[in-house]
Parts: sequence; structure tokens; C-alpha cells
Amino acid sequence: MLERLNAYRTMWLMVLYDLPTLTKRQRNNANKFRQKLLENGFTMFQFSSYIRHVTSYEQSETQKRKIRSIIPPEGLIGVLEITDKQFERMELYYCKSKVKLLDGPQQLELF
Repeated sequence: MLERLNAYRTMWLMVLYDLPTLTKRQRNNANKFRQKLLENGFTMFQFSSYIRHVTSYEQSETQKRKIRSIIPPEGLIGVLEITDKQFERMELYYCKSKVKLLDGPQQLELF
């Protein structure tokens, strides 16, 4: 039962973005944004799409505050929360072959 509840409490936070890169300043801003995502524990899922596993709503809110603080002056950024259970149901294909999804980190619970 605890494992089932955990799959609905833990989440994946997805950051999807489309930033302009026409000028040197824009490229610099886009690169800084990407670097900050990596520093905050995000992993590239696809180009301009980064994900991070979070263990609670509070941790998700903390990460979203950090993202809001690094948004560049131009471009479009989306932040999406999905439960571990929803993420697990995603089908991922590479060249028509189904591939395994990323596993969330193993979690140790202390009582």
C-alpha cells in the first residue's frame, strides 16, 4: 500500500522551453538557463526539455521558485508536474523501437 501511495506522491517536474538564439546575448541567456537547470538537478529528456524527480509537493514548489528566478527576459518556458505513476505510463520510442523510461531514484524512508 505504501508503495502505491508513494507513486502518486512523488512527481516528475518537467521544464519545456523555447528560447530565442538569434543574437549572441540570446544564446548566452539560453545557455545560462540550461546550465542552471543542470545545477539544480535536472536531466535533459529531449532538446529543450528537462526533467527532475521530486519527492514531495514542497520540493516541487521549491524547484519551481528556483526556475522562476532564472527565467531569461525572452522566450517561452513551461513547467509541468506529473506523478510518478503518470510518468511510468508514458511510452517512449526511438526510431520505432520502444525504449525504457528513466527510473526515479530509489528512496529510503525512515520511520
